[in-house]
Amino acid sequence: MNRKIKVTTAAAFIGMTTAAQIQQKPNILWIMAEDMGQDLECYGMKAVRTPNLNRMVEEGVIYRAACCTAPISSPSRSAMMTGVHQTVINAHNHRSNRDVPLGDGVKPITYYLREAGYTCILGNSNVMNKGRKTDCNFKHTPLGEWNGKNKFGLFDKYDEFTPEDQPFFAQVQLVVTHRGDWWKRVTAGSEHPVNPDSVELPPYLPDDARVRRQWASYLDQVEYMDNEVGMLMDELKRKGMMDNTIVFFIGDNGRCEVKGKGYLYEPGVKIPMIAWGKGIRPSEVKELVSTLDISATVLDLAGAEMPDYLDGKPLFDRATGKAARGRDTFYAARDNWDEIIDCMRSINTERYKYIRNYMPEKGWDEHQQYLEFHRPAIHVLRELKKDGRLSSVQMQFMEEKKPAEELYDLRNDPHETRNLAGLPQYENVLKDMRFRMDSWQKRHKDCGLKDMDRRVPEDMGDVRGYVMRNYPEEWKKLTDGEICDKYKKFASEARKDSKKNKKEKK
Repeated sequence: MNRKIKVTTAAAFIGMTTAAQIQQKPNILWIMAEDMGQDLECYGMKAVRTPNLNRMVEEGVIYRAACCTAPISSPSRSAMMTGVHQTVINAHNHRSNRDVPLGDGVKPITYYLREAGYTCILGNSNVMNKGRKTDCNFKHTPLGEWNGKNKFGLFDKYDEFTPEDQPFFAQVQLVVTHRGDWWKRVTAGSEHPVNPDSVELPPYLPDDARVRRQWASYLDQVEYMDNEVGMLMDELKRKGMMDNTIVFFIGDNGRCEVKGKGYLYEPGVKIPMIAWGKGIRPSEVKELVSTLDISATVLDLAGAEMPDYLDGKPLFDRATGKAARGRDTFYAARDNWDEIIDCMRSINTERYKYIRNYMPEKGWDEHQQYLEFHRPAIHVLRELKKDGRLSSVQMQFMEEKKPAEELYDLRNDPHETRNLAGLPQYENVLKDMRFRMDSWQKRHKDCGLKDMDRRVPEDMGDVRGYVMRNYPEEWKKLTDGEICDKYKKFASEARKDSKKNKKEKK
């Protein structure tokens, strides 16, 4: 792609043509694709076409090293909605604390936006399932006022931005890239489905026809999602609001694949991030930036109050466009995910990643129920492991235990296949990365390091057992690596069956 400007300073992201333009209160549209890695045409992903996002990049800013604070949706979204790392606000465990108000004076960014005169809008009627997901690990309701005591509303209205709402902040979730029963349907309905033979698999996945098919189907969802982005942009244009709207596009966490969502490797925490709007100078940013920086930038763009507790910082100076310094390190965390209790922390620099596994006795494949239905590749990996047909790189994810420490050279090993921790020639690098992590933890409260002995797994029910007993042929298809398209039906039936059995026992 022919980029007009290349920059390495993170906050050189917006250079407004005049100071007056940025002094106006712009509308802000925050588009969030679910479980979305950097798997777009504009990021170099092969076999996929994303013309609408390509256009945004040609006219805006692409971030090459954007990261989320957690590789799972609800902790990541909790951090973005507050501008504070989820481990600081006790929002680190997936789908936890939904009845616990935020403490320490922390408020959602939409509170400050509304105080600054913004209408806050959730979702859009034109996208799949209306894009209304909030999924925050603190007490909240989608709509209503917020005072943090007896009112916990995040947004003012659903689904539509109008000229009368200006200035508005709209957050729209694009669910199609999340694993769901619609994947087969979207692929079947595509006018140009991705050819499985054209995809490029990472080396930690086996080159198996079943893995290629599900990867191609994922890219079909990406293309569907790109079309939804185009519809949102067309709506802005049709309503005459495009010239005064800044658009951010990101993923809430990494791709829904092995070593992706749920794990601290690059496919789990590295996400697409694009900024677009009138007056934005096309550029490419290679420094580390965080989703928390978008939260801070949104408040700054709006001229809203910037609370001292924010962990992010604006990506540019609103008045002058002057670049701010980028991040030299980035801290991410993985904690409980459904019924799986775990605790991992990572620290990134531009070149190295250090992972500290606080529960190394646990492996990566813990037979989590969610993955049984939504990771076809895991079944293929298990089968090939049993047959002794995995390479040493592919076997790493299937090991029964994790190392206590992991260190990767991202420049020379982008797929994180060679753990350098313990090698004498990297002793100084390891010490430096340990120091960076320890320093971050001393400066910030990490609730996840304090509750490890008190955690309780989430009750996910026994959908797996129900399907094995009642739909053995369907279970066989799943374990053979087929994409699941009946999970909603299975889960509903399993819940009813469980309630029935409990009544009979009484």
